[in-house]
Amino acid sequence: MADGPPVPGERRIDWLKQFKAVLLAVGFVFVVRTVVAEPYHVPSASMVPTLLNGDELIASKYAYGYSKYSPPIDLLPDFPGRLLGRPPQRGDVIVFRLPREPSTTYVKRLIGLPGDRIQVSGGRLSINGATAPRRLVGPFTGDIGRSGTATLYIETLPGGSEHEIIEMSDADRLDNTREYVVPPGHYFMMGDNRDNSVDSRIPENEGGVGFVPADNLVARADLVLLSRDPAVDLTHVAEWPHAFRMARLMGRIH
Repeated sequence: MADGPPVPGERRIDWLKQFKAVLLAVGFVFVVRTVVAEPYHVPSASMVPTLLNGDELIASKYAYGYSKYSPPIDLLPDFPGRLLGRPPQRGDVIVFRLPREPSTTYVKRLIGLPGDRIQVSGGRLSINGATAPRRLVGPFTGDIGRSGTATLYIETLPGGSEHEIIEMSDADRLDNTREYVVPPGHYFMMGDNRDNSVDSRIPENEGGVGFVPADNLVARADLVLLSRDPAVDLTHVAEWPHAFRMARLMGRIH
C-alpha cells in the first residue's frame, strides 16, 4: 500500500535536517580554511619563476598563527596581534593582506625581517650591508608578464635559503633603491620577477606594498595544487592538453 503525501510537519522536519547538514558542511569548510589551509589563485606574473600566472596554490594557515585576517571572509572583530603566533622565516613565500587595502590579497617572498636594512643597487639585493650571492643560470624562456627577455638566477639569502629569480636587466626602475630599514613588527616583501613586481620597494603612498605589518600575514604558500595557462582558451577542447601545466601538479614551493 502506497504511503500518503507527507504532512506539513514532516516536510518541515525534513527541511530542517537538510539545512543542518548544509550548515555543518559549510561550517567545517570555514574552519578548515581558517585554521588549516586555504587555496589561492595566482593572477599575475610577479612571482615568476616560483609561481606562474594561473597557479592554484595551497597555503598553510597555521604556519604563523592567526590574526583577524585569517578567516576566508572578514568575520572576526578587529583585534591586534596574533594567536599562537610564530615568526616567519626569511625566504618564505607568504600570502598577506595588502596594508593600504586589506581586502586585497598578495603573495610575495619575505626578504627583510624587523630591523633589517634592505637595498637594491644595480639589480643586486643587499641585506644589512652584504650583497646576496646570485648565481647565473641562463636565459628564461617562460612568460614574464611583459614584453622583453629575462635572465634566470639563483639567489641565496642570509641563512642559506636559495630561490630562483628573473631579471630583465640590472637597470630597471626598481633596480636602484634607497636603503629601507624595516620597522619593528613589520616585514619587507619582494617578487621573484624583480623587474615586474609591485612590492615593498614601492611605498604605500605610491601605490605599492610598503612594509607589511605582522598582523597582515595570512599563510605560508607551500604547494602548487594545479596550474592552468590563462592564455589558452578553454572553449577550444583541442587546446586542453596545452592549458594545464601537468609538471607543476602538487609541486612544492621553495
